[in-house]
Amino acid sequence: MLSDQDRIFTNLYGIHDVGLEGARKRGDWDGTAGILARGREAIIEEMKASGLRGRGGAGFPTGLKWSFMPKEVGVRPHYLVVNADESEPGSCKDRDILRHDPHKLVEGCLIASFAMNAHACYIYVRGEYYNEAVALQKAVDQAYAAGLIGKNASGSGYDFDLYVHRGAGAYICGEETALLESLEGKKGMPRLKPPFPAAMGLYGCPTTVNNVESIAVAPTILRRGAAWFSALGRPKNAGTKLFSISGHVNKPCNVEEELGIPLRELIDTYCGGVRGGWDNLLAVIPGGSSVPMIPKSICDTVLMDFDSLREVKSSLGTAAVIVMDKSTDPIKAIARLSKFYKHESCGQCTPCREGTGWMMRVMDRMVQGRAEVAEIDVLEQVTRQIEGHTICALGDAAAWPIQGLIRHFRPLMEERIAAYKASKTTAMAAE
Repeated sequence: MLSDQDRIFTNLYGIHDVGLEGARKRGDWDGTAGILARGREAIIEEMKASGLRGRGGAGFPTGLKWSFMPKEVGVRPHYLVVNADESEPGSCKDRDILRHDPHKLVEGCLIASFAMNAHACYIYVRGEYYNEAVALQKAVDQAYAAGLIGKNASGSGYDFDLYVHRGAGAYICGEETALLESLEGKKGMPRLKPPFPAAMGLYGCPTTVNNVESIAVAPTILRRGAAWFSALGRPKNAGTKLFSISGHVNKPCNVEEELGIPLRELIDTYCGGVRGGWDNLLAVIPGGSSVPMIPKSICDTVLMDFDSLREVKSSLGTAAVIVMDKSTDPIKAIARLSKFYKHESCGQCTPCREGTGWMMRVMDRMVQGRAEVAEIDVLEQVTRQIEGHTICALGDAAAWPIQGLIRHFRPLMEERIAAYKASKTTAMAAE
């Protein structure tokens, strides 16, 4: 269990003052100019040494991503864009950072932008997060008023501007290049890569897109040192992580814990256990709605980190843990997700545009059992034809939940089909 002295988000629940004064008491904005004085290379190397992996879902090493930006600023300015779109069902960690610890993010934006030679940063906030956007803008205004950002930010001699931009609530804009398109005032549709954003991003300029949590933890890592952060968690899965636990638990919550904590310990310690006891657990979606579910047999022992979950053919994703007890109809739950991904597909790629609708219709029939057993294999084949064949990962996100369902609950699907046929036969006989 993570000790309180190692927690980065010390006001995650909004118990203390959210404003600048309260943030400073908790250690934010302490010696920021000194961190910048270390120089760009030193900051990036420290971030690499910390082992921090992106907290938005993909888990790409953050320091390495920063290093992809051109070393010198040419005719095109550099930009940092922070992804606060958080539209993944089940994920609500960034929301609490924006509401209760926004100064961590604002300071992180300054440090990360300095490291990448960016004099401007945009925070793209999910459209439905109205109160969060207000809280964040207030923190930005306080930082400007105190001289922490703006001209000669924090007395460092570096000029830095920060802008809060509200999206219109589209899931696809959580994908980094679709986010950039939306930020430019265009329809949120993913771009083909290459060119990657580090070469040609916002307004055709070198850009890095990072998740809120990835940027918000950077100042603490640089203050306390890479060795401290990398000592937490497991090898190649360093540090602490915010977990959003929802569904059939006694106390749903957001909590900061070390990567690699056993799933059962996470649920029992912070959520008061599964509703009806651990034996009442059916399955868990461990990383937001787009990752494959895992059944209780795997949940008993699995560790919550990138590599451990990949080994059981799932993913940590955003660490949004959705718990399902035995009252859940898993086929219906996945059918509901299929409807969501069909609705949110931007329609640019044929496999996703046509495939998500087809999968949704088949899943609706599977819920009733109004299908043939052979269709389960056809459904699985179609998910493979969508997965990896689209510009962005929305096709994968639509395919993976269905793959997880078939992998672990195929007998239930076959049983449902058999029961439907039996009921039909009985009804016909009665006539």
